[in-house]
Amino acid sequence: MNYLEIRNVNKTYGDKQVLNDISIDVPRQSIYGLLGPNGAGKTTLIRILNQITMPDSGQIFLDGKPLSPNDIANIGYLPEERGLYKKMKVGEQAIYLAQLKGLDAREAERRLRHWFIKFEIQNWWDKKVEELSKGMQQKVQFIVTVIHEPKLLIFDEPFSGFDPINVNLLKNEILELRDKGATILFSTHNMSSVEELCDNIMLINHGQKILEGGVYDIKQQYRSHKYEVVIRPSQSELEIPQGLTILATEKDANGEMHITVESMHANELISDIIKMGEIVSFKEVLPSMNDIFINLISSSNQR
Repeated sequence: MNYLEIRNVNKTYGDKQVLNDISIDVPRQSIYGLLGPNGAGKTTLIRILNQITMPDSGQIFLDGKPLSPNDIANIGYLPEERGLYKKMKVGEQAIYLAQLKGLDAREAERRLRHWFIKFEIQNWWDKKVEELSKGMQQKVQFIVTVIHEPKLLIFDEPFSGFDPINVNLLKNEILELRDKGATILFSTHNMSSVEELCDNIMLINHGQKILEGGVYDIKQQYRSHKYEVVIRPSQSELEIPQGLTILATEKDANGEMHITVESMHANELISDIIKMGEIVSFKEVLPSMNDIFINLISSSNQR
């Protein structure tokens, strides 16, 4: 079921090992988050996948076969540092780049016209790239990345420079590409995007893998057994049962109490809270991916 498999990849520049025995499995038709601080080794791994550079050792398999130069046709790469020719016209350049991906000029123009209408930039076809805003330039770059319908897409900080409306536009497109069959490797520092989009993630630091798994499973693994409860007290003064660990309380304008409580046993907690009044809402507070990221990187840097 894995479309991309990386096995024991190592890469050294001079006396610095930037990738140390990295192995990951990227399931077919999924979004896989490649996470880590600056200098962790993410870009080096992406460059190896695009065959811009080669690993010192290790193997990479794409669709069950060793990665080869011919696989470039099945890969779409959107780098963090965008690169369009500023003096060329937008449509002319997009067709040129699509032809480099293996499309003939007629098919390239047909597909590009569709995407330009979809992204509402059709009026910019005959404008020079330098006349476009940064966001519009990035829309063009995104389009030429996906235009040849590659089976593996690699997005490196795809939302950089976008306003919230266009971020949502791109998120929806990425989800649609996955649903249509693409496998997506997604590198970002935006942890909220990771929670929204990614099925699985790997976290690396100093070239070493320190965490891998499904986003939901990881959040469960690092759960802190905290709950947020809203109750309507049965009497004016809130009586807290003995042994209940209350972390915070706050009364709202309706007289309802918002309580943050810690407990290893949710069922027992509910039994205790019922004694305090009517339960309006009850939910577990799971750590955010941002909290997990910061804590693990901090711990890793202290070793």
